[in-house]
Amino acid sequence: MKKLSALIVLMLLLVSATGNIEKDSAYHSIQGTWELQSFYFYNDNKITDTVPTQDGYRQMKMYYNGKVMWSRTDPRDTIGRFGYGSYVITETELIETIEYGDYQMMMALDTIRNFTFQLNLTDDKHYSQISIDDDGYKTFSENYKRID
Repeated sequence: MKKLSALIVLMLLLVSATGNIEKDSAYHSIQGTWELQSFYFYNDNKITDTVPTQDGYRQMKMYYNGKVMWSRTDPRDTIGRFGYGSYVITETELIETIEYGDYQMMMALDTIRNFTFQLNLTDDKHYSQISIDDDGYKTFSENYKRID
């Protein structure tokens, strides 16, 4: 009976100890499913315009275990778009390497496969991927909201 009581106490200690573990504040992740909410346009690294997505336009991104998949539908276009590849994030960057996609994406992949963005992960529910020009200025961003 003493062994059983000691085992129960030990299990309770382990369970309570794991419940108090906090995420490292430096840790960030985009793993999950995200929906595009809006676009920002920049001039001199300042947001000059915010454009929400149009009714019926949907773009989703899914990140999981180093893989990314995205899809887009636009009511003005009869052909959906999609892409699949891998991704890496650092404290400040999102790097996507697209391996294959729809016909239009495959045509674009003839010229570029690696997409590097400035990553702005504002919290666990929102992130922006910001395009930077050759001079280091922000030009455009896609702004996402976590949906899972």
